[in-house]
Formats: sequence, structure tokens, C-alpha cells
Amino acid sequence: MKIYQVDAFASRPFAGNPAAVCLLTAKMRDRWMAGIATEMNLSETAFLIREGNGFSLRWFTPAVEVNLCGHATLASAHILWERGFIPKDECPVFHTRSGDLKASLHGEWIELDFPLLESKQINPPPGLKEALGVETMLYVGESSVGYLIELPDEEAVRALRPDFAKLCAIGGFGFMVTSVSGDEGVDFISRYFAPQEGIPEDPVTGSAHCCLGPYWMRKLGRSGLTAFQASSRGGMVKVRVESERVFLRGQAVTVLEAELMPAVLDD
Repeated sequence: MKIYQVDAFASRPFAGNPAAVCLLTAKMRDRWMAGIATEMNLSETAFLIREGNGFSLRWFTPAVEVNLCGHATLASAHILWERGFIPKDECPVFHTRSGDLKASLHGEWIELDFPLLESKQINPPPGLKEALGVETMLYVGESSVGYLIELPDEEAVRALRPDFAKLCAIGGFGFMVTSVSGDEGVDFISRYFAPQEGIPEDPVTGSAHCCLGPYWMRKLGRSGLTAFQASSRGGMVKVRVESERVFLRGQAVTVLEAELMPAVLDD
């Protein structure tokens, strides 16, 4: 049984968001997949197995199973094409907790067809400013992938040094902190924190852009946007919003291929 490590939303190694992709040859128990994810110790490990007209796809952090993950889906599609599991003109369908997701190849870019996730403006949770270490928040919203917080400028986003214990005390899934970009060619930037899910800071978060994309589309008046997630590794995401879907484009690079040892496969 093969397992790969892929840098997703990256055009070179050691950038973007690393994900593990495990191609299952048989269905495995949840506790086994959780154990592999803990062993890999990456923000996400994806587990794929052929099912019906596509692939069953599940995602595990080192702590929990999640309902939606962009970068590990991109990594999974990349491995299917790169390693010849499917032809490059085939668009894989992934059966997931978030419904059927699709991927398509466009030169060096992979496009994901994901659900649109809206945020609803709320009063800031008590302690949010203190947890983030900021004075001014232009917007606070809540969505199925966490809180969305707009700060006044890019410098404020890049300078964030959150108190993760305080963020955990607030609860919720994660914290998307964003602002308009000051760089030509980039529309908005963001960072994503989910310490309560075992991910203090996620390098590049595809699912967050299912919420960030519609938010900035309305603010900037454009349906096609270029985003940069300003973690220490960094990653570029192209976002296109159509009706109730968000299309995310990114690149990917394989950095590791391994084979699980027989003893590990004893479920």
C-alpha cells in the first residue's frame, strides 16, 4: 500500500501545504486511518479507494477527521494523474462527507470544483481581539469552516502572533484572518489558524477559500480572484465563483513516495 507526500498549492518543493495521500487497496478502519494521520503528523492525510464511478475520499488531521479539505484533495488528484492511476484527460470524482467533488487538469494547474460556503456577520466572540492580538477588526463572520475576520491591511495579517490557548478557549472550527492585498497581481491575502483541530497554523487552506472567495468577490466586484495565503511556507490560490460553486486552482509537487510495511497493515 503506497503513501505519498505532496506539497499542494505550490510550484516547487518545500512550499505550499504538505499533505499525505494514502491509496488504499482495501477498506480500513477509522482508528487505523487516524493512526496513520497521527504518524504522518501533517495538517491532513487523505485516504483514497476506488468506489463506484470515482473514489471515496476521507481526510484526517493528526487529531480528528474533517468534512472538507482543499489541499489534500488537490494532492490526491495530482497523485492519480502523475502516477498514472487515471489518464490525464479524465476528471476524477471524489465521494466525500461534503458531497461529490471534482478535479480537472489545466496544464500545470489543477482546478477543484467545491461548494460555496457563506459567512454570516456576527458580534465578535468575547476574547477574540485578545487572542489574535489585534485592535481593529473590520468584519467578523461565522461559517462552516470557522470564523472569518477582516483586518485593515496586509501588514496586520502578516504580523499576527495569536495566543493559541485563547483561540482554543473561544471554540469553533478555525479562524480565517484576511485583508485586501497590497501586492500587484494578488487580490487578497489570508492566514488560517485551527489549534483546536491540531493545526496551529495551516500553510494553505483550500476549504477556507470556499468562504473567502465569495466574501471578496462581493467586496471587490469580481468573480475571478488571485489569493495568497501568507504562512511561512506560503501558497497561491486562484479562485473563481460561479453560482453555488467555488473553483480553486493550484499546483502541486510530489516530494515523497513510500510503502507501508506489512506489520502496519494489520488492522
